[in-house]
Amino acid sequence: MRRFWFLTNRRKLRRQMAWWLLGGLKTTQSSRNQPVQISCSIKFYCGKGRLCRTCPCSATRVRQNGVSVSWRPSMEFPGNLYRGEGIVHATPEKVWACVKPLAGTLRDKWDENVSSFEIIESLTDMLCVSRTASPPAAMKLISPRDFVDLVLVKKYEDGSLSSNAVHVEHPLCPPEPGFVRGFNHPCGCFCEPLPGEPDKTNLVTFFQTDLSGYLPRSVVDSFFPRSMAGFYANLEKAVKTLCD
Repeated sequence: MRRFWFLTNRRKLRRQMAWWLLGGLKTTQSSRNQPVQISCSIKFYCGKGRLCRTCPCSATRVRQNGVSVSWRPSMEFPGNLYRGEGIVHATPEKVWACVKPLAGTLRDKWDENVSSFEIIESLTDMLCVSRTASPPAAMKLISPRDFVDLVLVKKYEDGSLSSNAVHVEHPLCPPEPGFVRGFNHPCGCFCEPLPGEPDKTNLVTFFQTDLSGYLPRSVVDSFFPRSMAGFYANLEKAVKTLCD
C-alpha cells in the first residue's frame, strides 16, 4: 500500500520537496490580477512522504494570462523567493530546448533578460558551471549583471526535466568590467508533461536572485514579478518561432 501511494504521488512529492528545499510555499487560488495576501507554509516530509510539521508565514501572489507568480521572503538572503507556474503550448522537449542551462540552449535568442550564456566548465553531461549575462533593465536603472552558477540537470521517469542551480566562484570566470556580479541562491525549473495533452507543458520556475549593487528595494521588488510574467509570454512565442 505504501509503495502504491508513493508511485501515484511521486510527481506531487517531487515538487513539494523541491519547494521545501527552496523555502516552501503553499498558495490559494485568486481570480484577480492584484496582489493578495495568502497563506504560506514550510513543509517537512519524512522518508515515507508524511507531512511532519508546518511553519506559517506570509506570501503574495498575482495571476496574469494564466501565469501564476508568487513570492515570499527568502531564507537565503535579504530578498524574495519567487515561484512562477504556467502552461506552455509546446512539448516538453521544445520547452526544454528553450530554457535548458546547457550548451546549445536557445535562451539568449528569446529571453530579454539574457544577453549571453556560456559554459565555463563541463563536469559531466548533467553537471556544469555556467556564466549568464543580462542586459540593462528597468529603464537602465539596473545595469548589466552576470551570474556564475553550478548547474545540475535531472531527468525523471515520467518525462519531466529539471534544472537546479546555485552561485559559485570559479577561477576561470572572475568579475568582468562592465558587469555587476550577481548571485543566484538555490533556484531552478521543472518542465512537466501534461497527461493526455502531449503538446502542452507545465513549467514551474523558482528563483531567488541577489542583483547586488546599490539598487532601491522598490525597483527590485517591482522588476521581478513583471519580468517573470514576461518570461512566460516570450517563451510561448519562442517555442513557435525557434522550435517549429
